[in-house]
Amino acid sequence: MTLDVEAVPASVRPEPTTEGAPPTALDRIEHVVTEACARLSGVSADKVLVEARRGLYPGIPDSEVELALIMAARSYVEVDPDYSYVAARLLLDKLRREALTFISGVSDAATQSEMRGRYASYLGAYVGRGIDLGQLDPALAKFDLDRLGKALRPERDEQFTFLGLQTLYDRYFLHSDETRYELPQAFFMRVAMGLALNEDDREARAIEFYELLSSFDFMASTPTLFNSGTVRAQLSSCFLTTIGDDLQAIFHGISNNAMLSKYSGGLGNDWTPVRGLGSHIKGTNGKSQGVVPFLKIANDTAVAVNQGGKRKGAVCAYLETWHIDIEEFLDLRKNTGDERRRTHDMNTANWVPDLFMQRVEQDGQWTLFSPNEVPELHDLYGNDFAEAYAAYEKAADEGRIKVHKRVRAVDLWRRMLTMLFETGHPWITFKDPSNLRSPQQHVGVVHSSNLCTEITLNTNSEEVAVCNLGSVNLAQHVGPDGIDVERLRRTVRTAVRMLDNVIDVNFYTIPEAERANMRHRPVGLGLMGFQDALFKLRLPYSSRSAVEFADESMELISYHAIEASMELAAERGAYETFEGSLWSQGILPIDSVRLLAKERGGELDMDRGQTLDWFSLREKVKRTGMRNSNVMAIAPTATIANITGVSQSIEPVYRNLFVKSNMSGDFTVVNDYLVRDLKERGLWDEDMVSQLKLHDGSLGAIARVPDDLKALYATAFEVDPNWLVDAGSRRQKWIDQAQSLNLYMAAPSGKKLDALYRRAWRSGLKTTYYLRSQSATHVEKSTIKGTDGRLNAVAATPAAAPAPAPAAVVHPEPVAEPEPIEDEFEIVDGQACSIDDPECEACQ
Repeated sequence: MTLDVEAVPASVRPEPTTEGAPPTALDRIEHVVTEACARLSGVSADKVLVEARRGLYPGIPDSEVELALIMAARSYVEVDPDYSYVAARLLLDKLRREALTFISGVSDAATQSEMRGRYASYLGAYVGRGIDLGQLDPALAKFDLDRLGKALRPERDEQFTFLGLQTLYDRYFLHSDETRYELPQAFFMRVAMGLALNEDDREARAIEFYELLSSFDFMASTPTLFNSGTVRAQLSSCFLTTIGDDLQAIFHGISNNAMLSKYSGGLGNDWTPVRGLGSHIKGTNGKSQGVVPFLKIANDTAVAVNQGGKRKGAVCAYLETWHIDIEEFLDLRKNTGDERRRTHDMNTANWVPDLFMQRVEQDGQWTLFSPNEVPELHDLYGNDFAEAYAAYEKAADEGRIKVHKRVRAVDLWRRMLTMLFETGHPWITFKDPSNLRSPQQHVGVVHSSNLCTEITLNTNSEEVAVCNLGSVNLAQHVGPDGIDVERLRRTVRTAVRMLDNVIDVNFYTIPEAERANMRHRPVGLGLMGFQDALFKLRLPYSSRSAVEFADESMELISYHAIEASMELAAERGAYETFEGSLWSQGILPIDSVRLLAKERGGELDMDRGQTLDWFSLREKVKRTGMRNSNVMAIAPTATIANITGVSQSIEPVYRNLFVKSNMSGDFTVVNDYLVRDLKERGLWDEDMVSQLKLHDGSLGAIARVPDDLKALYATAFEVDPNWLVDAGSRRQKWIDQAQSLNLYMAAPSGKKLDALYRRAWRSGLKTTYYLRSQSATHVEKSTIKGTDGRLNAVAATPAAAPAPAPAAVVHPEPVAEPEPIEDEFEIVDGQACSIDDPECEACQ
């Protein structure tokens, strides 16, 4: 069937040119748009219909009518963020027609209200069709699908923003020949069923898991959402490997990268063991070309094997700061030089020992070695590393080590920071705190982090570390009076159970990954929506109160996650290598802070405060055990935060009005908390939208905005990055792994970067992630006012615009520290990784 132009209300209908469409078609369009606008303040069904009229023409097919309605709604998002929900609901209508028609085999559609009576029966038909297509695990048919169908919550389809639902539509929902047949609540139930396959009461647990996912209280990571319940259930997020120092080991490692990437895994490779440039090759009596040529091959492999065609392949290479090839490693992302020694598609990270940072602060010398001549250094950390390193330096001075180079530590540090700004890489991550606080130091060494710097697990030639991730939506657990502690406890307990189940139902592509996962059973529970929680509590990110909230919220998550893993150990047994771990000694993450402080001679600027009954939990863990060797890690959550409509991870708000680019396209994003506040004060109007566009989403230069709102809604580049470090340090004391911590700097300089990253190290952070600067892409100024008498949609385009005037900046208290590098060093403005880069996997 096709719809005529007359299939719109008379008030917005063009002059008739053909016979009218059937009344049912006219009525349905009005009904769908009206239903999409229901229970949303500040939106108008008539406006959507008027705007949609521009895209209609005689004989227009259903699919284009649906698209016209969606585009009409999304064009008003900047006027009121509730139009994002309208656009999502109109996309749902398109999705329902697509899915129901595919399942039934005849033309079929249903409105949102009609789906309340159809979702239950749809679930069984959907599972059967997915199994017939060879996409769903046949084991799903053994569930009581009638019981599960009745548990579905159709009204939760209306929770999505347009960005969230379009992301699911493009990349997550199951399809056949690009026809989607999976509706949102079936999607969440499919994931829940896949995680409940081995439970005793599978239906009860599937419903429990479904409730957590569909309410947005918790969201599993992207690989779990992609693959749970399917015939290839590769559900793990992150894989860490160590590359050995011979050709067979190197290419085995690259082959492992390909197999892991195929099913949506993010990769972190430890390349430190590979001998450096100029070192002797005994088998051929030649000299090595070093690690860089092999990194080039790993880079190209990531491009070729692009996570099953669903998203760009992603890998991060790590190298310790003493490796003889470190200076070439720093140049890998440069746009100049020999292309054969460049890796433009690979992330890189420095794995920095404490001794190097101490030499920087002392303005001492630093010696570079080839690992084949100093084999101990790779596996040592803390004082043991320092002693062995000094012995090797002495051996080099005596001529007993052939390949080495002496540099000034400050000069190498300066170059590390320069390249971090110019290319966005290598990131700065710290070896010693990652190992000294690792619960698993009795059975191995943490040689690197992962793709996003939040995982710190042991690796060796026999084991590829695996982590299974998911994130608590903190915004769902906070109200004006603070954290809903009981709700958070329930969420964390169920989430840890879901993550533990991942390990047993997982499809493993290489034996080294299965071996490691089954022995140690690590999981990484994180959080997202931190900025949303601050908005609800009326706490500016640049405040001591926000730092205290970071501490309070992470302590609660840590306590209940450890408690949940302990209770699972009582039910299912402790993980295999529990004995000898820090857990078995009664040393919890908060207790391991003292181990790091002791190794640093007391030089650690990390808060040690605590408020919960850790003594009792500590004793229970010692007595009962832990189900998981590691329990917490804060991942970037970029895509799942989009799905749930909250700020990603622990990030400050990027801008209050901007265009977000990702693999699904460009989306206007408006801070709905700000809009609500401005409406209450009578300040939300066309002029305010124009001013926000003019100042790139910043309130700082808008005179009529009150100072309290400027402080609360300060954007990422208006927040002193020291606040991010301080909040990160407060979280880190509770976390057994690490956190993806982006740092923002509007006007970087050598001195500022030096002081910031030294502060990060002294504050006990294990890792840092991207350094963000402001890109040259701004909100298009030429469309502030359109000729049609209303504001046009925001567009991202290069513009020579001034940086936004900052809101009033509150600086954190200084910490006692040695003088930073005083001499400036050249940094090319505007080269750090931009947050709105659609090619950056962290933005996906």
